[in-house]
Amino acid sequence: MVEKLPKPTDLSKINLELMKLKVTDMPSLLEYAHTVGGFAIVPTNEGQIKSHARDAMKEQTEEQLNIIFEQMKTLARQVQDIKKRVHISDLIYNSKISFTPVIGKNYFLYEEAEEIRYLSLIGPQEWGNNFTDKFLAEVRLNADHTWKVINSTIEIS
Repeated sequence: MVEKLPKPTDLSKINLELMKLKVTDMPSLLEYAHTVGGFAIVPTNEGQIKSHARDAMKEQTEEQLNIIFEQMKTLARQVQDIKKRVHISDLIYNSKISFTPVIGKNYFLYEEAEEIRYLSLIGPQEWGNNFTDKFLAEVRLNADHTWKVINSTIEIS
C-alpha cells in the first residue's frame, strides 16, 4: 500500500483578496448557507408571493367591510325604530289620555274625524262594527316613558 502524502500548497497562487471576500467573522449574518448542513436559501418568485398576499388582503378587507356594512344596516334600522318611537311618543303625548298608563302595558292610539287623537285601553277588534275612529298604533309604554310600537298604520320617513 502506497501512502498518499498531502500535496504542498503553492502560496503564490492563493488570491488573498478574493479569500477575504469569502470569509466572515459572523457567518450567521450571511445570506446563504455557510456550512454543509446549513439551511439552503432558495430564491422565490417575488411576484407570486405578492400576488397571494394581495389576494388574501383583498379577501380579508372585503370580509371586514361586509361586517361593517351589516352593522351599518343594523344601525340604520335602529335609527328608524328610534325615529318611529319618538314620533309615536310625540303623537301620544299630544293626544287625550284619560287614565294613567302603566309601564309594560299595551295601549291603542286612535284618531277621530277631526284629527283629534286619543289613547285607549281598548283594541280595534274589541269596539264592534259601529266604531269609526281610525286606528293609528298599538303601543307599549317603556320604562323611559317612550312608547314601543307594536303595530302601526303610521308611515314615518
